[in-house]
Amino acid sequence: MTADNPTLPSAPARTETPRMPARPTHTLPANACDAHCHVFGPFDQFPLQHPSSYAAPDAPAARYLSMLDTLGAQRGVLVQPAPYGTEPAALLDALRQGGGRLRGVAVADANVSDTQLRALHDGGVRALRFLEARDPSGRLFPGSVGFDQIAALAPRMIHHGLHAQLWGPCDVYVQHLPALARLGLPLVIDHLGSLVPARGSRDPAFEILHKLLADGAIWMKLTLCRVGTAPSYADARFIHDAFTTANPDQVVWGSDWPFVRMGERAPAAGALLDIAWNWLGTDSLRRKVWVDNPQRLYGFPAG
Repeated sequence: MTADNPTLPSAPARTETPRMPARPTHTLPANACDAHCHVFGPFDQFPLQHPSSYAAPDAPAARYLSMLDTLGAQRGVLVQPAPYGTEPAALLDALRQGGGRLRGVAVADANVSDTQLRALHDGGVRALRFLEARDPSGRLFPGSVGFDQIAALAPRMIHHGLHAQLWGPCDVYVQHLPALARLGLPLVIDHLGSLVPARGSRDPAFEILHKLLADGAIWMKLTLCRVGTAPSYADARFIHDAFTTANPDQVVWGSDWPFVRMGERAPAAGALLDIAWNWLGTDSLRRKVWVDNPQRLYGFPAG
């Protein structure tokens, strides 16, 4: 975690208003959770710590909570975006505003202290996020912490009740997951593993993710908008269904609001929810994905 840099502007150079959803057709079960969203700002209180590679959404906690209410989700998980680096102030403030209905995924590197990790957990954080997404020159996006730091942090993360959330192109999982899965640290994979539907089910990335999920070695986030083709996402259904069948107890759903880097292509969160509702097919599986699984993974109270 870092202190605010006084040389940074109070607002990013480019901002955009995020797309707000209409109410979905289907009604979520009680205590349902949207397990993947982001907050940004207010930028005069919480300036970005690194230059953003995308137009930063005007998405403060109040707007996010309104979105969550429209979806009918009583619970949510906020993931710290890369432009905030390891500064968790905006995330922790949003968790406080959530009044117990939210959990967080922060960012920290191997220099983080145990006092800081304890403070993150006390503030509602239950995971640290690690990225292998890189720019065209091969460098990590500014503010990101790479997979290479997970092993050093793993013992302390386990001690403080934190899991690891991973995001990168699908091929990096083939390279990194065999070793990471041996750390004894819970691993949650973002965005359906960033798989490419056109590669099919014989893609080595699909095969390793499917096997590790079936073995209980990883969790999977069903954030459809980063994988399939809008508006139906039909090309990605085989991935979604394969994962929910492989281990229905270790999958969670997320909208990915406010859909950074998507601009005018941003989907409606309510429409994504309705697609997931139809694909999940049964009330028992819907309850696992939206209620029971996130309750266990993020430590929400039973009820």
